[in-house]
Amino acid sequence: MPLHIPLSVTPRIASVTRNTKETKIQLTLSLDGGPLDFLKENPHFSGYESMPDQGVETHASQITASQHIWIWTGIGFLDHMLHAWAKHAGWSLRLRSRGDLIIDDHHTTEDTFLALGSAFNQALGARAGIARFGYAYAPLDEALARAVLDISSRPFFVGEFGFTSPMIGNLNTQMIHHGMASWAQAANVTLHVDVIKGSNDHHRAESAFKALAVACKTAIQRVEGREGEVVSTKGVL
Repeated sequence: MPLHIPLSVTPRIASVTRNTKETKIQLTLSLDGGPLDFLKENPHFSGYESMPDQGVETHASQITASQHIWIWTGIGFLDHMLHAWAKHAGWSLRLRSRGDLIIDDHHTTEDTFLALGSAFNQALGARAGIARFGYAYAPLDEALARAVLDISSRPFFVGEFGFTSPMIGNLNTQMIHHGMASWAQAANVTLHVDVIKGSNDHHRAESAFKALAVACKTAIQRVEGREGEVVSTKGVL
């Protein structure tokens, strides 16, 4: 089935700001990559000394001709996973989160995934003319993961990760499952992610996010000749 992105189509970009008593999150997502402006000035991030300026290169930033990625959540391993997700999905993503990490990583992780899911849903727009289904296997050394995605408008998540440690860096491994479930809910998709093998939890997690990334990239591709068509026997998604 031929897949391409016509030059004349509307860019699939969304910006989301989520503010609660627990977290402040701001992001811009482009599903088709390309340059992104800096996030707009926001008083919730002004004077926040532990967060670098957006022009500063960090552990989870990567600016190329085809993608702009800059991520800071205050949770280093979460940044690393979001960076891998955006990179291999072909997205451009600018994201910053300020959460109640003095408590733990739960609210920051959950709300970041919810905001990212909302942005994905908004950027995708009308669910027409796309492949709809995407799946991928991704290895990382000894680890192997599989992700299967349906842009279904039926939010559901099933995940099996098999972590043996409670933490990877400063991220609770429970929050990887909960984060992906939160993303699927907000993105309005059906998602299954399984880590099939692997002895290193870092590798297991990263292979899962890379598989998810490639599944996302496949599912949202525009299909030549099906512009405006809904890939569903019901006629709606």
